[in-house]
Amino acid sequence: MDPEAANTARDSLNLAFHMSNLLDTGLDRHTLSVLVALCDLGLNPEALAAVVKELRREPVSSSLPNSSAPVAKP
Repeated sequence: MDPEAANTARDSLNLAFHMSNLLDTGLDRHTLSVLVALCDLGLNPEALAAVVKELRREPVSSSLPNSSAPVAKP
């Protein structure tokens, strides 16, 4: 990516992140960047928004191994 395109992309992400903060979306810069990239690849933004909302509703699974506990190997 040429330097001018990189600056434009950075400025666009900064603006989107600022708008995200004003709207109190709770998205961090990295997550927003991934979502924008997925939209650029043609994914439906409304579908992505629905996925983000659904993931936020799901409680953290208690079936995940405790990071301090040893994990059994098969």
